[in-house]
Amino acid sequence: MIDLLKRLCNAKGVSGREDSICSLISDEMKPLSDNVYIDKNNNVIAQVGNVQKHNIMLDAHLDEIGFVVTYIDDKGFLKASPCGGMDMRVIPDTRFKVITDSGEITAVSCCMPPHLSDGGEDKAPSPDSIYLDTGLSADKVKEIVSLGDTVSFDVTPSALLNNRFSCCCTDNRAGCAVLIRVAQMIKENPVTSGVTFAFSSQEETYGKGAMTAAFELFPDEAVCVDVSFAMQSGVSPSESGELDKGGMICISPVLSKDMYKKLTELAKENDIPYQYEVTGGITGTNADKISVTRSGIPTAVVSVPQRNMHTNAEIVSINDIEYVSRLIYEYIKACCKGE
Repeated sequence: MIDLLKRLCNAKGVSGREDSICSLISDEMKPLSDNVYIDKNNNVIAQVGNVQKHNIMLDAHLDEIGFVVTYIDDKGFLKASPCGGMDMRVIPDTRFKVITDSGEITAVSCCMPPHLSDGGEDKAPSPDSIYLDTGLSADKVKEIVSLGDTVSFDVTPSALLNNRFSCCCTDNRAGCAVLIRVAQMIKENPVTSGVTFAFSSQEETYGKGAMTAAFELFPDEAVCVDVSFAMQSGVSPSESGELDKGGMICISPVLSKDMYKKLTELAKENDIPYQYEVTGGITGTNADKISVTRSGIPTAVVSVPQRNMHTNAEIVSINDIEYVSRLIYEYIKACCKGE
């Protein structure tokens, strides 16, 4: 699992520019699926079994937050705007990779020395104040970088102590890892129901990938796998789950009550750790779009707890990824039995 997460997190895929991660996931799924393709919206679709009989769609978004180059000034500095909900507190003096047509170049976000600041250096920078320094002259930068090029964190994925893992894009490569793990389980122990794996694009910006995939596939039901808040210093237990305590089964007015009750029952029956996440409205995941596609699709959400969301040092537990994978596999098996 650690090797899989490292491969997934090393592939770049800022929302709307997901070609590298699409290619990687397609390769990962080909040995595990009957039919794999990348659609025109950069969704990776993989199907197993008879999807005409009963089609369960498993969704995990493959895109990540980042920046988009919007301007190159006369000194060669790149002005960049957030692509997705970036935590601006972690941006100053951070290393990035600018993804260009000719390859990747390293850049560092500009940071005002505290000696020259007005005393407000502890404040998060505004999104319109971000400039990146590649070390190149303006002429050279303009030869290589184009407006609209994307910018990703330059972070090495790391296995931590206590079976935990950190990188900048475990949101939602952890969810992608869950889907691949479920596909491995089905390969080892086949199911009779049809399963469609949808690794969807652009969740961080608009949810275009999940909307179009759900409309095209129109499954009988869907389970979305994303990440949600894990308890850490400063985060209230009432607003978070815990690492190593299992997937967070979401309870929400927009989700299927029957599905999240069934997920809970299966977790108890199979001794799979789980916890709840309750929202009074939308979930903030692809489920909000999928559940209202066409005439409606019954939808559930199971999230992997994550610390430091939308930063360059997100943390998840390998144990939770396995727990969520097992729970979803048991759900698929239960659907096959008509339970």
